[in-house]
Amino acid sequence: MKMLRFSTGKFSILILMAQTLAFVCIIFKFHNSHTTPVKNYQKTHLLVLSTWRSGSSFTGQLFSQHPDVFYLMEPVWHVWSKMNRNSIKLLDMAARDLVRSVFLCDMSVFEAYMPPEKFTSSFFQWETSRALCSPPVCDLFERSDIIPQAHCKLLCPKHPFNMTEQACRSYSHIVLKEVRFFDLKVLYPLLHDPAINLKILHLVRDPRAVFRSRQRTTGALALDTKIVLGAIKSKNWDADYEIIKQICESQVMMYRTVMMPNFNRLRSRYHMVRYEDIANDPIETARQMYQFANLNFTSKLKTWVHNITHGKGQGMSFIINSRDARNVSTAWRDSLPFKTVYKIQNICKEALNVFGYRILKTETEQKNLSYNILLPLTKLNSGNNIP
Repeated sequence: MKMLRFSTGKFSILILMAQTLAFVCIIFKFHNSHTTPVKNYQKTHLLVLSTWRSGSSFTGQLFSQHPDVFYLMEPVWHVWSKMNRNSIKLLDMAARDLVRSVFLCDMSVFEAYMPPEKFTSSFFQWETSRALCSPPVCDLFERSDIIPQAHCKLLCPKHPFNMTEQACRSYSHIVLKEVRFFDLKVLYPLLHDPAINLKILHLVRDPRAVFRSRQRTTGALALDTKIVLGAIKSKNWDADYEIIKQICESQVMMYRTVMMPNFNRLRSRYHMVRYEDIANDPIETARQMYQFANLNFTSKLKTWVHNITHGKGQGMSFIINSRDARNVSTAWRDSLPFKTVYKIQNICKEALNVFGYRILKTETEQKNLSYNILLPLTKLNSGNNIP
């Protein structure tokens, strides 16, 4: 009887030890998966390149919510806000250096643009980054969670700034969204940099829609507008129309640059997408973008993409919420006067042609939403739409 009691007790101790060991292994594996650095040559670096009010914040979220992505929204904002008295050409060099450093997870570059006491929440629009609201930065969420920015902002502020580097180094994909580059040639050194596996996703939007959206956010964009326009002055000068001219010209120039013969070798690292295509077919367009970035399109992400683009909301500036994406993308057709549309079309005629947007000839065409203004994207991919 004593022998039986001894054996049972010994067996219980062995079971307890085995359970404890298994628990420790699980904890170690969980912790290690969030802290083990991914080597640079194994990483994919993606730059979402666009302009203000083009649906870039939403497109950025398509990547930010992916569990394999470390995402930052517009880190170059720090350069522009700190050095706002300089011209774009001078800002470009500092902006490119900052982007390269972030792609290499070297966050010391922000020492020149942030106060000495800084946190993970010191980044511009930090709450749009799921990576800054999940381990190893914030343990209140899992990496696989879809994290709304309001929840992130409420629950994960003021973590140590150095956690940003640790988090960045543990992801296989680093994605930055930027609206402050106007010339693709500025990024040539990054495309040829062996330390960076850079891909560029170029997001464009109908300039008539961009114009309408900018009208609703003029104050928030005032400093950026001032930097872009610089010393430009002319007779009958109008900032609203002058900035849309600069935007259209720069977007066309970037696309033309890629289509030049000497860019052939790098063309596979460039993908252009229209915001309207995302709005009209979000699942398929997201699939294509993930494929370009070498990311898996999980069932959880498919559900989120569907829900966020098929809501009843009309959209809020700088906040990603559930909305009817198709209606939001065409809202300008109901709200802009035709004389304004006509003027934008004259200013941005080349952009409309290059990116496959039909020019509206009458107010009746504008108001008739069944009249499709999008040309097939296949023509654009081959460069056949360039005059």
